[in-house]
Formats: sequence, C-alpha cells, structure tokens
Amino acid sequence: MLNYIIWDVRPQILQFDNFELRWYSLLFGLGFILGYYFIQRFFKREGVKPELLDKLTFYIILATILGARFGHCIFYEPETYLKAPWKILLPFTIDAQEGFRFTGYQGLASHGGAIGILIGLWLFARKFKVGYLWILDRIAIVTALAAFFIRMGNLFNSEIYGVQTDLPWGFRFMREALYPPYPAPEEIVPKHPTQIYEALAYLAIFGLLMYFYKNYQKFKHGFFIGWFLILVFTARFFIEFVKEVQVDFEQGMTLNMGQWLSIPFILAGIYFVARKGNPQGAGVSKA
Repeated sequence: MLNYIIWDVRPQILQFDNFELRWYSLLFGLGFILGYYFIQRFFKREGVKPELLDKLTFYIILATILGARFGHCIFYEPETYLKAPWKILLPFTIDAQEGFRFTGYQGLASHGGAIGILIGLWLFARKFKVGYLWILDRIAIVTALAAFFIRMGNLFNSEIYGVQTDLPWGFRFMREALYPPYPAPEEIVPKHPTQIYEALAYLAIFGLLMYFYKNYQKFKHGFFIGWFLILVFTARFFIEFVKEVQVDFEQGMTLNMGQWLSIPFILAGIYFVARKGNPQGAGVSKA
C-alpha cells in the first residue's frame, strides 16, 4: 500500500546563472492570462467597450502584486521589513557571498492581494466611471480561477503545506531539507498537501460562480463578490486548521493569522449577499 507521496520537484523550470524561471511565476502568469480571456468574454457578452479591458488588466496586476506583497510583509514579517522597508519592493537580493540574485517576490499573502484588488478596483471604478460592484462581481469569478493556479504554484515551491498526517495522500516535501532546521531526508514526515486542498476548493468555487453567471441573468449587484468572499475565505479558514504556521509568532494562537484575517472577508461577503439591491444591469457605458 502507498502510505505517502514523495514530492521532490524543483521549483525552477529554467536557471541561468543568477536568473531563474519558476513554476510559481509561470502559473501566476497563467492565472492572469486566463482571467483576461474570461473577462474579455464577459465584456463581449455584455456589450462593454473592449478597450476598457487593457486598462482594467493593468490595475488588477498592479493591485494584486502590491497588495499581496505588502500584506505578507505587514501581516507576517513586520519586524523584518519595517527595519528595511525598501526590501518590500525589490525582486532581488545583493549580498557579499552570492552577489546579485533575482528572486522575484518571495512572500505574497492572499489576504493582502484581496485588499489590493478591492482598492485597485475602487480606483479604477472612480477613474473610468464604472459601477464598483458591477466590476467586482466579474473580477471575483476569475479571481477564484487565478487563486487555483497560485496555490498550485505554492505546491511546486514546496511551501505553505500542512501538518503531519498518516493519510495515504500525505506528501513528504523533500525540499524541507534545504531550509532551517535542515532535517535529514529520513526525518521528513508526510504532511497535508494543503496547497492542493485550497487549489481544488478555489477551482470548484470558480466553476460554481461561472455556472450561475452563464445560466442565470438576474442577480443583484454584489452577488458574485459576496459569495466569492464567503466561499473562498470559509474554505481558507477551515484548511488553516491542518496547515503549518507560516511564522513563529503564530505558535500557540487559538486561531492563526490566516484565520483571523479571513473573518472580516467572510463578514463582508455575508453583507453583500444579504443587502438589498437592484438586479444586475450594465455597470459601464456600452460600445
């Protein structure tokens, strides 16, 4: 009988000297590309000016990266980055031993990304006279798909995994041996592949939201963003119970940082679903 799965996949697809292309970066980008494709279909279906999409894409990419990066640095490692705030936005390191090394942004928080998107879309809606809830509803659908690819990227990075398990689908993340406390390979135990748990939950949420969008017409503004927040962050809340803590200060907490940060998003989702509102209509000027 297979008691566990050995996971020893290199996070790099290509590596030349100090430059590397990682699976995480590829999957992160793929999430944006497919999101662009689906939003393009939404706009075409609803008769929205297509040139608005490129502007929206810029706002989304910038807001997601900045929000996720600032969120990680503020929520999980404030002591480190408040001492050297310039490191927050630097996608590389420079030291005496390794010299220049392109690292990308190692440390992104989904809660920060969500906050960034909410702020970025608010700015977008104000500038281009777009209904805020109208655009949030459509972005929510594709964000669930993007979240699937991001969590699969975490799997290839062998990060954000769960606690020890004796279930037959437990993963032995062999690359743990490369990081402190540098366990010996035989000491690495099977753990919950929480990246896969989250990825499958987000993919199912994307499918559910797409089903309602395609098959039903009359929803009040805020319906999709409301259910997105409820479903995504409820899934995140419960999966956190079998996930290892990301930083030391979470040790001993009844609820970890990810769970505390999920609660306001769940409450906001309930508000959007429960609020009174008019049926969905055009949120922007038509072509």
